[in-house]
Amino acid sequence: MQLNYLNKKTETEIFNSISEIELEQINSSLNPNLLIQANNLEALKQLITKHNLAGKIDLIYIDPPFATNNTFTITNGRASTISNSNNGTVAYTDTLKGFEFIEFIRDRLVLLNMLLSDKGSIYLHIDYKIGHYVKIVMDEIFGIENFRNDITRVKCNPKNFARKGYGNMKDLILFYSKSENLIWNEPKTPYTEEDKIKLFPKIENDRRYTTIPLHAPGETNGKTSQSFKGILPPQGRHWRSDVSVLEQLDKEGLIEWSDKGNPRKKIYLDEQDGKRM
Repeated sequence: MQLNYLNKKTETEIFNSISEIELEQINSSLNPNLLIQANNLEALKQLITKHNLAGKIDLIYIDPPFATNNTFTITNGRASTISNSNNGTVAYTDTLKGFEFIEFIRDRLVLLNMLLSDKGSIYLHIDYKIGHYVKIVMDEIFGIENFRNDITRVKCNPKNFARKGYGNMKDLILFYSKSENLIWNEPKTPYTEEDKIKLFPKIENDRRYTTIPLHAPGETNGKTSQSFKGILPPQGRHWRSDVSVLEQLDKEGLIEWSDKGNPRKKIYLDEQDGKRM
C-alpha cells in the first residue's frame, strides 16, 4: 500500500540528500542520555552515521505538525497550539500542505524506520484531517502487517457548534511495530471488587474463577483439529491448543465440563495481574 505523487524520493535519495554537519549536543560521561538541538532530519541521520544507533531503538514517539497552515507562538513563556498572539514569539510554522507535507513526514519516517530495532515500536500522534494519508505512508514504510492499533486520544468536549459537522474532539495515535517480535508490556489496571464478582463469578475451594472456550474461529488441518476426549471442535473452528496440551490441562483439573459434555478452560482470579485497559 503506498501513495504516488510528484517529487516523491526513493529512500536512498532521502538519506543522501540530508546534510551531515556538526550538531549541538548536550550530554555527559555521567549520563548516557543525549539531547540534540537541531533540525530533526539532520539529527536523525547523525544518530545513524555517528552514533551507530541503526536498528537499536526500541521505542519512538513523535508528535509532528498536523498540516494546519498555522503559525504557532510562545507568549509569556508558554507555547500555544490553539490561539496565537500577534505579539508572541514564533515557536514553529506549520504551513506545509498536501503532498509537500506528506513527503516532509515520509522523509523522517524513513530514517526512523532505519533506527527502529526488530523488537521496537513507533507511535505517531496526528489528527483526523491528515491522519489517513499518514497511515498509508506508514503502511508503506513499516509494512501494513505491522500496524498494531489506531489509538484514540480524546482532547476536549465537542465544540464547533456553528459548523455543519460533528465536534472535533479527538486525535489519533498510529501504533506500528518493526516486526511480529515486538516488546509488549500489557497495560493493565487492578480489578475492582465489582470486577472480581462480575468477571470471575464461579468459586472453587474459595478461589474465584471463570471459564473460556477451548476453541477458536477457523478450521485447520493438524493437531488442533483432532479429537479430544472423543469430541471434535465445533464446525468452522479449531482447538486453541494441540490435543496433547488439552489432555495435560484436563489432567491438572484446569478444564471444566458442562452438563452437556462441553469443555472450557478455567481462569483463576488469583493468577491474574489485572484487567486489560
